[in-house]
Amino acid sequence: MHISSIKLIRTMKFSAVVALLTAPLVVTGFSFVPSRWGVSSPKLKSPSTTRSYLTMEDSGQESFSLKTLFGKNKSGGSNQNLRGPLEPHPSERSHIVPLNRLQNRDSPTSSEALPFHPEVRSGVLENGLPYVILPNKSPPGRFEAHLQVFSGSADELEPQQGIAHLTEHVAYMGSRKRERLFGTGSQTNAYTDFHHTVFYAACPVRAPRGGPYMLPMALDALVDVMEARVESSRLEKERAAVLSEMTMVNTIEYRVECQILSTLHRENRLAKRFPIGKESLIRSWQNEDVRSWHRTHYRPDNVLLYVVGDIDPDEVEKAISAKFGHITAEKQATGIKLPEIKTEASELADAVISKSVKAAQSWHYPPVRHEWCVPKGYPIDDKLVSPAEVSGYDLHLQNSYPLDEIVNKIDIGEIAPGKKIRPHMFKHELLQAFSLHIFAKRPVEPIVDMESFARSLARRIALAALQIRLNVGGRSDDPAFTFVEFNQLDSAREGCAVCSLDMTAEPARWRDAICKSLSEIRKLGEYGVTAGEIERYASSLMTDAEQLAAQGDRISHGDQLSHLMETIANGHTFMSPEQAYYMTARALQSLTLEDVNKAAAELCSHITGLNKDSPGTEGETIAIACMPKNIDESSPAYCDPASLVETIYEACQIEVEPEEDVVVPQTLIPEDELAKSVEANPPVWNGGTFTDGTPQTSAEAITRPFTLRRLGNGIRVGVARNPAESQRGHLRLVAPGGRDAERRLGFKKGSMAIGARTMQEGGAFGPWTREQVELFCVDHLLMVEITCTEEAVTIDFVFPTTNVGNVGFGDDVQLGITGTESVLQVVREIIMGFRWEEDALGRSKQHFRSSHESLQKNLEGLSTERIMETMTQNDDRFLSIDVDSVNSISLDEAKVAVMSQMVPADLEISIAGDFQVESVLEMVFNYLGSIPADTNKEYEQSNSDKVASSVPTIPSPGKFIQLELEDPDPRAVAYVSGSAPNSWGVLSDGTTVADHVMKADPKPKDSYDTQRRSHPLFGHVALSLISEIVNRRLFSTVRERKQLTYDANFSFSNFERLAGGWFLVTVTASKEKAQLALEACKETLAALRKSQAITADNVESAKRVVINRHEGELRTSAYWTQLMSGLQEESIPAKGPLSVTDFLKVVESITARDLQLTLETLGLDDENLYTAIGQTIPPEGTEEIEDDLVRQAPAIGMGRGGALTG
Repeated sequence: MHISSIKLIRTMKFSAVVALLTAPLVVTGFSFVPSRWGVSSPKLKSPSTTRSYLTMEDSGQESFSLKTLFGKNKSGGSNQNLRGPLEPHPSERSHIVPLNRLQNRDSPTSSEALPFHPEVRSGVLENGLPYVILPNKSPPGRFEAHLQVFSGSADELEPQQGIAHLTEHVAYMGSRKRERLFGTGSQTNAYTDFHHTVFYAACPVRAPRGGPYMLPMALDALVDVMEARVESSRLEKERAAVLSEMTMVNTIEYRVECQILSTLHRENRLAKRFPIGKESLIRSWQNEDVRSWHRTHYRPDNVLLYVVGDIDPDEVEKAISAKFGHITAEKQATGIKLPEIKTEASELADAVISKSVKAAQSWHYPPVRHEWCVPKGYPIDDKLVSPAEVSGYDLHLQNSYPLDEIVNKIDIGEIAPGKKIRPHMFKHELLQAFSLHIFAKRPVEPIVDMESFARSLARRIALAALQIRLNVGGRSDDPAFTFVEFNQLDSAREGCAVCSLDMTAEPARWRDAICKSLSEIRKLGEYGVTAGEIERYASSLMTDAEQLAAQGDRISHGDQLSHLMETIANGHTFMSPEQAYYMTARALQSLTLEDVNKAAAELCSHITGLNKDSPGTEGETIAIACMPKNIDESSPAYCDPASLVETIYEACQIEVEPEEDVVVPQTLIPEDELAKSVEANPPVWNGGTFTDGTPQTSAEAITRPFTLRRLGNGIRVGVARNPAESQRGHLRLVAPGGRDAERRLGFKKGSMAIGARTMQEGGAFGPWTREQVELFCVDHLLMVEITCTEEAVTIDFVFPTTNVGNVGFGDDVQLGITGTESVLQVVREIIMGFRWEEDALGRSKQHFRSSHESLQKNLEGLSTERIMETMTQNDDRFLSIDVDSVNSISLDEAKVAVMSQMVPADLEISIAGDFQVESVLEMVFNYLGSIPADTNKEYEQSNSDKVASSVPTIPSPGKFIQLELEDPDPRAVAYVSGSAPNSWGVLSDGTTVADHVMKADPKPKDSYDTQRRSHPLFGHVALSLISEIVNRRLFSTVRERKQLTYDANFSFSNFERLAGGWFLVTVTASKEKAQLALEACKETLAALRKSQAITADNVESAKRVVINRHEGELRTSAYWTQLMSGLQEESIPAKGPLSVTDFLKVVESITARDLQLTLETLGLDDENLYTAIGQTIPPEGTEEIEDDLVRQAPAIGMGRGGALTG
């Protein structure tokens, strides 16, 4: 069971599955090892090839222009005002309608067209502004409005690099109408990417306490974006924020991302137009520069407005027309005052329309060309094949320019007839591992009819099969790679579909890792999937579709909107979940093994084409290797371009054999075996008992909002029904102890954490092998993550609540057990029958060694580690595990540490989901109630102290810590830290926030003050509100007023069982401003206590944020399990049923006086603060380069980037 995250093939979040059009099945099986992206799966989109059905010229219709639509100008009248006629806009051209399939719904082929979502409404105002409206009920009483501007960093001219992002800041952060949304429970922000800039407002339908309707106010804020005033004061504030953001994003992961994207898109503008831009230019721009960019690109035909939520489409349509109808391109053009910009922008517009994927396929795409890598004979629309130069204009930036970063291009040429590899290498002091990234770029195929839809499903099945093979079969006693993922996704931000292999390995194992991963890809490409695999993953697709259909309009506004935007951008048909389910069932019934294997061959063609007996592919396979710097040439870890290309080529000559099917159990625990266990150990229900004053619950009653009981063996059980996530559930198993128990019980340092990770990496239960268990979890769509924190070992499961592991379709289907039953089988086996394996321990140790070594090269991580070392006086519980300690842990030591926590009487299980509570309780009763009470007693320690301890008392006075890390790029981060209560208001000395507040205010105004402050939830809520208020003050002071940073963040450690904790303020700034930023943070904290005390308005705004977040998260089963965990645990006395049932009442009751007094429980005295500045210093011999290029921040991991959020 690779118990990592049992992160299945697919993610069970709508945002990742998002309709079967765009999310490939991502099966990582019973792998308890989290992916690079963390607990949840990455958002994956379906693969594609291409057909250009979106351009309207060939269909007998004209391209998108207002003259075409209305026969006159955009305002419906003549182009005149009181001063005479207005000049045409220099960048406006006829182009594809941004609505894509929503505008042109005719079937482009003879195949049956996919149905359109019946409730989506779209249109175009007379001024050319298009809009999309989608009614959605989740959550009720809220909506989101997003304004998408189809210009991003890829549209910038040479002297404008970074101006799209800066303009985003100026346009929205400076909006007075946006500020009117503050304190209403609304969230607003914006982000910039290669291809677009997006502004959004997520609001309640009505303002709090019966206030006005919010839609007009939200639209006003977005209209303000279109008509933004560029004021000097706002420009200077946002310039400072953007310059600080450059420092913040410039991590080593970001630099790897830049190297990857620069090589992947070497033939187009994306290689030289990263959103963050050039520092020297950002420092130089004046008002007219920003205004000219804004007026050039923020015009009606170049935007798309989305409104999704609990709204009336008719009313929304009227409001859009009323608010946006007066804006015209000609009026915008009057604001372009720089003649040279106007001329060059016009030339760029001509070139974009002439030859780019933006003009040929989708106006959402960046203005680029691509060198496609496709199988021989693969049909590509002529419109998608563009020359490097367009009509004498260097649209694709293939010439050299003064501000270009120096890049050493490596051209290998053909390594054999028809075999081309484009290699690149990146070596850096901060890199610890070897990583390889192999790409092929392909045209996006719009999914518009049954044929294209069936092909997308075939690709998803093939991708799922390969990913499981890599994750399950690719692991061994001595695995060649530490991470591997193969995927293909449609990328609107890049204007193509990208097929990618991402792999990491120990530097000395890079050759083995390449051979192993490429052999698996070739095996799929040459031999396809097995009959068992197509059955397995087709069943998973049906379950996905069924879950989405059941969820219907309970899918959140944000997820609906993200899917809607991506679907429209790529020219796919936007279907409702019910329609997608119906079409999936029809397509899968006729899908054949041959169809899937054809898709597999196309997906893998850039790898299989490198075999000497293959005809090869059209175009280049792109390979980027990243590794540590200064490796000796005699070392097995040494790699250069020639050896990289040679190894890739040789790996493609290795003989491969077809995959063989594995026998996968339908159930881990047969019915007769369970019956015998129930007979031998008869289960018993007892009532729930609590420490917050709630009376004991009945052993028989079903209660709302949750049912809380205890089994006779001592396991605490909480069950809640949550229909908001249809056919899905979440289970959390908590074993209190964690790293705190290492010290209390005398275990070796790190043994609990390493043991938990070993469980993630392991996988055999009872008679079943690891591979069988992993595939069981794949078949039953289980995802698992096991973590060890300072105070507990926690195992989280996500599962379907319906029958899964089904065989066949329609009337011939044979139902498997439910996902709920399968997850309880796994839980039972983890407690009773888990098999500990040496190879799993080895992988666990490697993970911790890599983590510790990486920490030494991470500025933020190392700085916080030094603070923790100083504040805790080197308390191992709160520090990373050093390599020597990792190496010293034996399998038995890891096993004993973890299993000593798996005694039934110490465990708590919380389950929430879309199910019948009675049936779940019955399954819990049988599967978990029949576990003997003395299970794992042999691992308990004689000195077993089960009471959680406290954090160490922070030494006084505080200290200042200075840290330097070698890195050629200048960066700095500052911290302010001090003592604080834990999440429930308990301080390290055992006293509580309520104790201190009532002592400081011995004569409250009335009995209500005493009653409120005596509530067990008081401290928890007060600290949550303080966190929101402090963050808002830091933003106002450090960013807005002093202009020292892009962002400053305040957070609590939020322990639940350990008494006490600390707060931490983190601020990223330039090296020159780091000390000033640190002092500004201290000043803000001090002002909160004295000169600028907490106000009633501060409290009301914080309440809206806390309540909205709570109500939004209540729709997720994961949040319900988080709420229930600890309700019956004696070590968290303040946490009981009242913490859930009374939450809103306690939040609303808190006063500014309460929070001012609570603030004094934090260690805010200046002499007791612990502060730190971590900054980089250039390695010896490094020459500092002026105006170094700092580019776009990547997404977490190596997901090839993400937008810059303003």
